[in-house]
Amino acid sequence: MGNKFRRYNFKFYLNASHAIYLSGILGQSHPHTWEISIDTIKGGEDFVQFDAVERMIESYLLAFQDRNLNQTAPFDSKNPTLETITSYFKDEIGRLLAEQGWALIRIEVAETPSRSYIIDLSDDLMTNFDFFDATPRTPYGVTERLADEADHLLDQILD
Repeated sequence: MGNKFRRYNFKFYLNASHAIYLSGILGQSHPHTWEISIDTIKGGEDFVQFDAVERMIESYLLAFQDRNLNQTAPFDSKNPTLETITSYFKDEIGRLLAEQGWALIRIEVAETPSRSYIIDLSDDLMTNFDFFDATPRTPYGVTERLADEADHLLDQILD
């Protein structure tokens, strides 16, 4: 029996500046080359078009590329801390991936090579399989539902 769920890692780079509020005072704007690393899981055995995923996320990140985040929604009304940025990208990139039949299981955003913030969703994924109930379509077929795969595996164990 083949592996029905495969894990992938993608990295993206975003050049953008920001300034954060500390004690109600806006600090000095400064640039970063943000490294955004995502771990994903893909159901089924369909051929994976990496470039399609990369293009989708790169296209999304273009709205922030070479910008001052303090002047770019939603960070024009939120303090653009590393944690806030990571949380926002987790929600938005997770939504984009889900629309294409992927699940985001971890995101790490680094503002410097030695400073990053990580949100790990693997525990949520293991307890909430709603994502896999959608049977998303790909150019190469329909991915199987996780529940169907689990039922099949249980049937084999019980037989």
